[in-house]
Amino acid sequence: MKKQVLLLTFLFFSCVSLDAQIGSSAVPLEPEMIFVSDTQQPMSVEKIILKSNHNIQATAAIFNSIIKQKPSSVYMLGDVVSLGYANRKWKKVDIFLDSCRKADIAVYGVLGNHDVMGRRKKGERNFQKRFPLNVRTGYVAITDSVAVVLLNSNFKTLSVSGINTQQSWYRATMASLDTTTAVKAIIVCCHHAPYTNSKIVGSSHTVQEYFVPDFIQSKKAKLFVTGHAHAFEHFKMKGKDFLVIGGGGGLHQPLDSSKKRLPDLAGSYKPPFHYLSIKRKADNLIITSYFLKKSETNEFDLGHRFDLNL
Repeated sequence: MKKQVLLLTFLFFSCVSLDAQIGSSAVPLEPEMIFVSDTQQPMSVEKIILKSNHNIQATAAIFNSIIKQKPSSVYMLGDVVSLGYANRKWKKVDIFLDSCRKADIAVYGVLGNHDVMGRRKKGERNFQKRFPLNVRTGYVAITDSVAVVLLNSNFKTLSVSGINTQQSWYRATMASLDTTTAVKAIIVCCHHAPYTNSKIVGSSHTVQEYFVPDFIQSKKAKLFVTGHAHAFEHFKMKGKDFLVIGGGGGLHQPLDSSKKRLPDLAGSYKPPFHYLSIKRKADNLIITSYFLKKSETNEFDLGHRFDLNL
C-alpha cells in the first residue's frame, strides 16, 4: 500500500506538469506507446496440441522491431516468459529490457499466468526485478496524457484481501483519473482477456466481473487491452473497444468460427505474431497493429488500424 501511495504521489505531480504542457503553445510531440503480450517460449506440453512456427525467432524479431521504433514506453501484458521462476527463461528478455533502458524507453509489465506458474513466489520475485514499478494489486503509468491502468488478473494467486485491495484501488483510481484534467484518456490492461473466441483459453468471466464494469462506466476509459489468447481480436462491447494482442511469440491458438463466436471487428486479420502501437494526436488515439510478415524473417507491416476520439 505504501508503494501505491508513493506512486500515486509521483503521478499527481506528473499530471500537474502535463497540465502546464497541455496549456502551452508549444507544438506537442507524439510519444508512442508499444503494447506486446505473450512473449513466452513455447513449452513442450503445448506443442502436443498446438503447432510451432519459428516462435522464438518471431519474438526476437518483435523485440528488435520495437527497439528500432524507439517508443516512449513499452507495456508487456503478461506471460513474458514460459516459467517465471526459471532464471534461464529470462535471458533473452533481459537483453531486450536492458536495450530498452539504454535507449531511455520506459518499460512496464503485468503478471501473466506463466509468470507465476509452478513456483509463484520465485516467479513474482523474478518479475519484480525486471519490472520494479509493478504493484501486484494494480498501478498506473502516464504517457502523453494517456493513463495506462495495469491490473493483476491472476485471481487464483491473489488472496481475498489482495483481490479486495486491488478492487478498491482500481475503483478509486478510475474515479480520480476521470477528474484529472491532465489525463485525456485511460487505457486499462491486464493479462486475461474478458472477451475472446480462443478455443484454448476462452473469455475470463472474473475479468468481466471485476474489471470491465468500472472501465465501461469511466468517461475517459477508451480501450481495454489484454493478451492470454494467442491471437489478434477486436471487440466492441457496450460502445467500448477491447483488444486481444497475444501475438508476442506464444503458439497460435485456434478461434471459434461457429455461430456462437463473438463479433470480431478485426475480421480476417489474424497474424500469428504482432504488437500494438498507440499514439495520441490532438484529440485522437491512433491504434495500429504491426505484424510479422513471415515468422522466419524480420519484416513487419501495418495491419489492423483504427482511431478513437477523445
